[in-house]
Amino acid sequence: MKAALILEHGDRSNVVVGDYPKPEAGPGEVLVQVKAVSLNHLDIFVRRGIPGRKLELPHISGGDVAGVVEEIGSGVTNVQPGDRVLIDPHIQGKGALGEDTTGGLAEYVKVPAINLIPLPEDISFDEAAALPIAYGTAWRMLITQGKLQANETIVILGASGGVGNAAVLIAKLAGARIIAAAGSDSKAEKLKELGADHVINYSKSDFAKEVWALTDKQGADIVVDYTGKATWPQSIKATRKGGRILTCGATTGFEAVTDLRYVWVREISIIGSNGWGEGDLHTLLDLVSRKKLKPVIDRVLPLEDIREAHRLIEEREFFGKIIIHP
Repeated sequence: MKAALILEHGDRSNVVVGDYPKPEAGPGEVLVQVKAVSLNHLDIFVRRGIPGRKLELPHISGGDVAGVVEEIGSGVTNVQPGDRVLIDPHIQGKGALGEDTTGGLAEYVKVPAINLIPLPEDISFDEAAALPIAYGTAWRMLITQGKLQANETIVILGASGGVGNAAVLIAKLAGARIIAAAGSDSKAEKLKELGADHVINYSKSDFAKEVWALTDKQGADIVVDYTGKATWPQSIKATRKGGRILTCGATTGFEAVTDLRYVWVREISIIGSNGWGEGDLHTLLDLVSRKKLKPVIDRVLPLEDIREAHRLIEEREFFGKIIIHP
């Protein structure tokens, strides 16, 4: 089968499209014909090499996968060949699909049958593939962990990416007042169209000062910061007394400086959020099916353009999700 193969850890030149043995479904497993894969920053991290993780190379990344059941192994009763499915990327006991195990940037992928979620006919493969990692992460962070309420003011950093777009849409569903931040004027305008009440281009200004002005010098109820090192000090300053900072990652580095004076004087809560639950994915699919939520898709590319897809993510030349069709 065709697959996007990471030959060595390093730059984009280490990803090539080549032949790879087609997997076979063993007991309790299912072989899925891949129809759509959504890329994430995680795919970039896997290609570069994650400290402490040793992968057998060549490796196939890709955790967000939607497709059609091709064959089932013995003992599988929850799906049949021909079923449309979304894969939950959290593989019990093995880690994350595409990060710890062979992923879906290929014509076929093998996964445990328990990881398959039925995909309604009224949801496209592209929409479904956009959901698990970005939208699942945003839902758990804002709703499950962050307890976001209507009329609260929320600041979303990196709002032009997959998780950021998802956070804007979910915050809008929750009835929050949204201050969305991005690194360019064009992305800021798109965020306004997406539903943000206020937008900030943080490449031009100190976003903490702008948040302070927009909130009558009170600060935000919630600041979403998964950028990490580059923005963390300002995020603390942008949070009101009794407010909370939500984080699910650190794309610019995890060694962020925390000025503890603000944390104790303002009684700020710092809340971590890791991944999603299966129930979150069912909730998101239901919202998409009921037209309450529409995932933002930047573009769809063929597998042969995998290096270009990596470039777009690394150079931040995208808005929403980039979908790959194997």
